[in-house]
Amino acid sequence: MSSRRKKTKAAGPKQKVFIIKNAFLEEEATKRALADFILTAPKLSMGQQCESFERAFAAKQERKEAVLFNSGASANLAMLQALKNLGRLEPGAAVGFSALTWSTNIMPIIQMGFKPIAVDCDVNTLNVMSHNLEERLAHVHLDAFFATNVIGFTGDLHKIKKICDERNIIFIEDNCESLGTELPEGKAGNFGLASSVSFYVAHHMSTIEGGMVCTDDEEFSEMLRVVRANGWDRNLHSHQQEKWRKKHSVGSDFYAKFAFYDLGYNLRPTEITGFLGLSQLQFLDENIKTRQRTYLRAEEVMKKNDELIVPERGHLSVHSSFVIPVLCKTPTLRKKYIAKFNAAGVEIRPMIAGNMQKQPFHKKYVKETFHLPNTDFFHHNSFYCGNCPDYTEEEVATILACLEPER
Repeated sequence: MSSRRKKTKAAGPKQKVFIIKNAFLEEEATKRALADFILTAPKLSMGQQCESFERAFAAKQERKEAVLFNSGASANLAMLQALKNLGRLEPGAAVGFSALTWSTNIMPIIQMGFKPIAVDCDVNTLNVMSHNLEERLAHVHLDAFFATNVIGFTGDLHKIKKICDERNIIFIEDNCESLGTELPEGKAGNFGLASSVSFYVAHHMSTIEGGMVCTDDEEFSEMLRVVRANGWDRNLHSHQQEKWRKKHSVGSDFYAKFAFYDLGYNLRPTEITGFLGLSQLQFLDENIKTRQRTYLRAEEVMKKNDELIVPERGHLSVHSSFVIPVLCKTPTLRKKYIAKFNAAGVEIRPMIAGNMQKQPFHKKYVKETFHLPNTDFFHHNSFYCGNCPDYTEEEVATILACLEPER
């Protein structure tokens, strides 16, 4: 036997605190239930599970209609296409958007041939507030405003709605990051004509990929279903189908099944999306409460650190935390805290996509730009880490330690 001692394995890198920890809440049970469903389901293309999830989610969000899509990005695209199909927005219409946002909020504006108008946010709330919108409207006319409710926070949506109503501006919301957030005046996502929600794995509830549009406008939801499925009427109610077929003189049932009435795409989800949505919806309330508890602990630490800014949420009655934002007072401090989080093995990301005007696609397709000092502040001074509901106490403690002031 060799006298040489066995080499001890070198210690590996620290386990990271990931932004996305698991695909689902109750991960193992959900995967087993999904496997059983796939083995026994009579069909996996869009059907009864999707319809049931739509009804359940509409009830949860307290909206009349919910239309399920294969992603939150598709939901955004469908909303803009539906507005164009209905003639509510004409080519060249000026559409304002939150400058601190994701690419799939502005890309459909460009793709539809509308004119994108960036609106600055508020440093204290991360969101477009009514005063930011009024500042832009003092110099630019808007036909629509597409607000992004950023990382669990929102602007003063009731005041924004009032401005839009008074000026005949179509108001829609991207509520992908703020599902469950509420103001005293109502739920985030319920102030505009319609709102989108994302069920990507990083969000408040997961269907792996998936999205929803919620609205109280039946004509709009009808057009969303036409847009979702190649422009045909197969997923409409029978009385709606009869209306479309009569209007376009499609008298034959044989040809009606393959009549395409307006511009659309294939943005349909699968029965897997619907099944997972129904499964995960039951955990949503507890998910939100868990995230909020973790955020409040982080907020208490940040309040004691004079190098960081704590977002204001006094206008919210429920803050459905999405991630934990780290808002540094200077770019130098951001560099310091990025190094601190990296050293601790905590995964971090920029604040959404920073100032959208700085993105390559925006520079290519959009000629008019605007002064956005507050969005620039977040572009250079901020980032975020995760706030998963299934973090261990050790993982939460690691994040909190990164937020602590230097002793």
